[in-house]
Amino acid sequence: MAVLRVLKYGDPGLRRRASPVGEVTPEIRAVIADMTETMYDEVGIGLAAPQVGISLRLIVIADEEGRGVQAVLNPAIVERGGETTGEEGCLSIPGVFAPVVRSAWVKVEARDVNGQPLAINARGLRARVLQHEIDHLDGVLFIDRVDPVTRDRIKRKIKKDGLREDASRHAFAL
Repeated sequence: MAVLRVLKYGDPGLRRRASPVGEVTPEIRAVIADMTETMYDEVGIGLAAPQVGISLRLIVIADEEGRGVQAVLNPAIVERGGETTGEEGCLSIPGVFAPVVRSAWVKVEARDVNGQPLAINARGLRARVLQHEIDHLDGVLFIDRVDPVTRDRIKRKIKKDGLREDASRHAFAL
């Protein structure tokens, strides 16, 4: 396993729509292992393949108790409901946090690491993490989901001060 380099805001790879995962090969399993190690190294609770420069529809997410990781291939939100606002950060935008409105619950259909169908019904933090990571697969960042005034303030701050390289190690980020 290896710790991969997390792409930072401004990298065009973060804005591309990822391709579906085909067959689950030993190479895909190695990517999952590397992504898991990277997520833990960065102290994150979710990581999407595009964040490490791999344009595949693949995410890893920590369980709510922090005891394990689930790989989710080709996820799609098929149902959603309610509305909740919560502060989000991102490993690709270290040191930046803002309130984001998300669905309160989601149903996600995907495949698991063995290529078998997977259905995830999630609420709360798990629902937020799934929505955030699936956005990455479509080239969407959490700052795209904040109000325009907040987004402009964030972009100005990044342009002026840059990104803190050590910030992800000191705060909750997805």
